[in-house]
Amino acid sequence: MNTGQMILTAGAMMLISILILTITTTQLTTQDSMQNSKFGVLAISLGSSILEMATQKAFDENSTEDALTLTNQLTLSKDFGAGKESGEYKDSLHTWDDYDDFHGYTNVDTTMPSAFFQIACTVEYVEPSGGALVVSANRTWHKMMTVTITSPSMMDPVILRKVFSYWNLP
Repeated sequence: MNTGQMILTAGAMMLISILILTITTTQLTTQDSMQNSKFGVLAISLGSSILEMATQKAFDENSTEDALTLTNQLTLSKDFGAGKESGEYKDSLHTWDDYDDFHGYTNVDTTMPSAFFQIACTVEYVEPSGGALVVSANRTWHKMMTVTITSPSMMDPVILRKVFSYWNLP
């Protein structure tokens, strides 16, 4: 083999190496995207389940049995929290009877074999202002729940929000 053939062979080997590295990099990037999408869908499913469970509860502890007519009858936001009323337990969502009981709820879901998810919930009073929702220090007829789901297996957290309103029709 002469020098020209050696140079062509070395060049061909370099081109094949670059091609293999490019294909492998693309394949790994695609797999990462697919994994992140899969975990994102699982996180959305977990968050949606919590939001659905919360909206099946009463709007406020004081509205579980009686209709409310004034905002000062609503629970103070400082009293929101996981299972604070009698008969409710901090770690048992099924014992809670109103929307704001989900405030401060945290859990690590390890039921999925591929990843675990950290779940955190907050509930705040909000009021509409110029087409947007603004967190309010005052009691209002609207409460917003934010469910944040994170996992070491996901690149970004999943944040879901839902507003639950109390309607008292005359």
